Amino acid sequence: MERKQGFFASLREEVVRGLSPSRSRANSPRRTGSPMSGLLRRKKQSGHNFAANPDSALIGRSGSMRVLGETLTPLMEGPDPDGFQNGDPKGVGSGLGQWMRGQFSRAPSTTSSSYKRSDLRLLLGVMGAPLAPVHVSASDPLPHLSIKDTPIETSSAQYILQQFTAASGGQKLQNSIKNAYAMGKVRMVASEFVTATRVVKNRNASTCAESGGFVLWQMNPDMWYVELAVGGNKVHAGCNGKLVWRHTPWLGAHTAKGPVRPLRRALQGLDPRTTASMFAAAKCIGEKKIHGEDCFILKLCADPQTLKARSEGPAEIIRHVLFGYFSQKTGLLVHIEDSHLTRIQSNGGEAVYWETTINSFLDDYRPVEGIMIAHSGHSAVTLFRFGETAMGHSKTRMEEAWTIEEVAFNVPGLSVDCFIPPADLKTGSLSEACELPQDEKGKNSVAVHKVKFSAPEKSHTDSTAWKMEV
Repeated sequence: MERKQGFFASLREEVVRGLSPSRSRANSPRRTGSPMSGLLRRKKQSGHNFAANPDSALIGRSGSMRVLGETLTPLMEGPDPDGFQNGDPKGVGSGLGQWMRGQFSRAPSTTSSSYKRSDLRLLLGVMGAPLAPVHVSASDPLPHLSIKDTPIETSSAQYILQQFTAASGGQKLQNSIKNAYAMGKVRMVASEFVTATRVVKNRNASTCAESGGFVLWQMNPDMWYVELAVGGNKVHAGCNGKLVWRHTPWLGAHTAKGPVRPLRRALQGLDPRTTASMFAAAKCIGEKKIHGEDCFILKLCADPQTLKARSEGPAEIIRHVLFGYFSQKTGLLVHIEDSHLTRIQSNGGEAVYWETTINSFLDDYRPVEGIMIAHSGHSAVTLFRFGETAMGHSKTRMEEAWTIEEVAFNVPGLSVDCFIPPADLKTGSLSEACELPQDEKGKNSVAVHKVKFSAPEKSHTDSTAWKMEV
């Protein structure tokens, strides 16, 4: 090119040419375009090395946008068979973009011969793109703080949310945000498996952990798209404001049961306005110390109508509760915990209960254009299976750590076309219970209504097994 383009100009072109999922997915259900493409691929002549000089990254960890004299090229999903891209020899590129490209193209990890595919499927299925308990809209104003004729638990929660909004940058600044983008790195590992007869712990977590990255786009009103690549597998999900869809390699593309709900990953310190809206109907139930810091506890429960809408066939969502721990010192959200209980009973057999609990700790809050964003954190997920017999009880523990590398607000050129569902989206929907592990004999497996949905691949998960020391 005669002259080098700035970031925004290049991004605008990529949004028009390649960011829309509807443009790329219509031609090939296996090759999906993504909003990540315009930001992850950079040419060799830029000369930036992220590992050696993190301050020279496309967007700083503080989230400030920088103009780079480099053009952006489409993301190629999968390895380059010829070893060249746009004339550059394979392997000579550098920077965060090439690292992210490697997460998409590399083969599944073979660090441990017994680290089965089912383990990674379980990690991605449960931790990849979980949703919040209830429907909320970031455009809804927070309830007016009222003390008269209001229970103390409700008025206290409203006051805590007012403090949280002020500490996060203020309502006026947050209302000026029309869209947002974030990209980060993740590490996932299955750390423990407990049955009635034994306890198996992963003592090689550093070698068994799967590394990857994610990108998240959001746009008002109530639109979002997330893409997560870990261990050679990719999960992506999105919402166009009217329906939530999800795509996994083992279930294909399908809509999610229940009402439109925000992405839980966005509540982990990336979207304070949606977080405040989520807890608008919560109650203050007390105080607790989190890592030595005094916090207020807000509790939110999904209503029976929402739970019924999310249930399907033999899988019934019994409850879903969300707890938010807000620091009394800073006013920011430092810990979020949600737990939902699912009851599964098929063909008149024994009822099996699955309790999924996700605990997330948010750290390293820093301002991005005036908005406080948590730049790191970690989650611990527990899957507890129980039924009538104690011998059938089991508990699986998984962990995830993440860091936020890039954040930007009001990205020019981003449009509703970037949130169109994929062309190969099947009719009907699937409950989140379909991501739970199944028994080897299929005795208590989750049944999917074939009349409404036919998955492109047979959903089957082997017994959880890792290379561990007992």
